[in-house]
Amino acid sequence: MQILYGTGNPAKLEAMRRRLESLPVEIIGLKDMDTKLPDIVEDGKTPLENARKKACTYYKAFRIPVFSCDSGLYFDGLPNDIQPGVHVRTVNGKYLSDEEMLAYYSGLAEKYGDLTARYQNAICFIKDKEHIYEAMEKSMESRPFILTAKPHKNRKRGFPLDSLSMNPETGKYFYDSNEEELDEVAVEDGFLEFFRRYL
Repeated sequence: MQILYGTGNPAKLEAMRRRLESLPVEIIGLKDMDTKLPDIVEDGKTPLENARKKACTYYKAFRIPVFSCDSGLYFDGLPNDIQPGVHVRTVNGKYLSDEEMLAYYSGLAEKYGDLTARYQNAICFIKDKEHIYEAMEKSMESRPFILTAKPHKNRKRGFPLDSLSMNPETGKYFYDSNEEELDEVAVEDGFLEFFRRYL
């Protein structure tokens, strides 16, 4: 089965392809669609609302099996008014570039000390108009990680916060881990289990 992953982020697409490689599916991305993409305003209050909105819009546009994901970033011990939630890239109404994200989040870690963080993730999969599946489960939540003030020298376009992220068990940057460990951080096991249930 060919499934469209509703993302234009090549790093997310490759991480998901590697995570789902044991399944009998071919994952394609938005750049594989030879047509104009619909505009989507991600104004949901939760990751699941945004994932659903994106999947429904792409299914209506392309009429092929499609899934979309969304995430919210949460820090232990920070005031609610500065919790990013679903607005990881948008701060005070401004959409941040990769470099601006690095500056903003390293500034938070500098102000409050190393931050314990986690991503709450959601998915909406539309197989056809009668079969729509969605989840925002604990198994899709990232492992807790540390966001620190000093960036690693490595950068991956589309994943700027990875260069600030450290494994709390080892105290090492995830960029000093192997590719399999990085994929586990980028795409949690819950996504594989989700597709095993519904494919």
